[in-house]
Amino acid sequence: MVNYLELPIESIKEGMIVGRSIEDRYGRHLVERGAAITRFAIDELADYGVRTVLVEPEKSLLDKEIENKYSVSKYAEYIIREYRRSDPKIVTLGDSVKKRISKGIEYINQNPDSSEVAKTAYWVTEELMKAIIDNGAVAININALKCSDEYTFKHSIDVATISMVIAREQNMSDREVFEIGMAGLLHDIGKTKIPGEILNKPARLTPEEFEVMKQHSYYSYKIVATNNEIPFDVKAGILQHHEKMNGSGYPHGLTGAQIHPYAKILTVADIFDALVTERPYKKGKSPREAVEMLLAMTEELDFESLQSFMRVLILYPVDSIVQLSNGETARVVKGNKGLLLRPVVVGIETGNVYDLKAKECAGIVIV
Repeated sequence: MVNYLELPIESIKEGMIVGRSIEDRYGRHLVERGAAITRFAIDELADYGVRTVLVEPEKSLLDKEIENKYSVSKYAEYIIREYRRSDPKIVTLGDSVKKRISKGIEYINQNPDSSEVAKTAYWVTEELMKAIIDNGAVAININALKCSDEYTFKHSIDVATISMVIAREQNMSDREVFEIGMAGLLHDIGKTKIPGEILNKPARLTPEEFEVMKQHSYYSYKIVATNNEIPFDVKAGILQHHEKMNGSGYPHGLTGAQIHPYAKILTVADIFDALVTERPYKKGKSPREAVEMLLAMTEELDFESLQSFMRVLILYPVDSIVQLSNGETARVVKGNKGLLLRPVVVGIETGNVYDLKAKECAGIVIV
């Protein structure tokens, strides 16, 4: 019988053998059981909030390679090292920052009509700016953003952060990045005016209830409209974040160029985060499923905003384990910017390299 040892993440050393697979909240393997953990993987797990790891210290790497069919062969290990390229720097929020931000969002949602809303939104946005601009973050891993288990807090912060990174990808100015972050934080503040029995209903809304819910974007705008400390462009983004390029959105059924640039970005971020977030009445989609659904909405979403989002989202982090349609188990060694469903992977038993964006790999997909 294996004597597992559970160690705090700070005590995990490179090369230790993982005793139990570590998964994210979508069931995707981050580190496979039997793998020798890498320094990069340790740092990533810490960013995801993993506190402890189960290891098998009494077994050598060679023993585990022989025993476990998912272990990396010596040849494959060499190939992985040769091809591995770190992911771009992702947005991460430290525990103390998360607590401050959560308190700020809590205050805003509990006191939507307070004169302090703008001031609070400013300092929360400044915290996000530090995490993005000061740290040089240019990419998003949705699992690393978790700030709160409470949907309202999490959703506001996710939408703000995702929108800010998209804005950076589009080479917007720091002022514009800041403003779109503020719009993301406040975009759903109007939900405080929606009756609780509709807002918190643990089932799909009726058509009549949905019409009431649709009023939240107008209510959000109304709350900020007379606040002179909040820029006009922020207010426009808040009001229009449910408008669609083909006119199928609300509240005004705007199309194309009629929609504010901030709103076009907010819409993509809002839909993605709503899809992947679990609610009492629905199971969250996996990030991959959410991406596929967004790609099917090209008539509704702004193409540039959607493409920018695809370039900054990390769907399969480097070092994650994936299953290929050809039956091989592989390790991700490099992302392909803009082609997040098709990274470069290496078979962990064979050492075969598959650049899934290449023509010769067109028939191979991650399953």
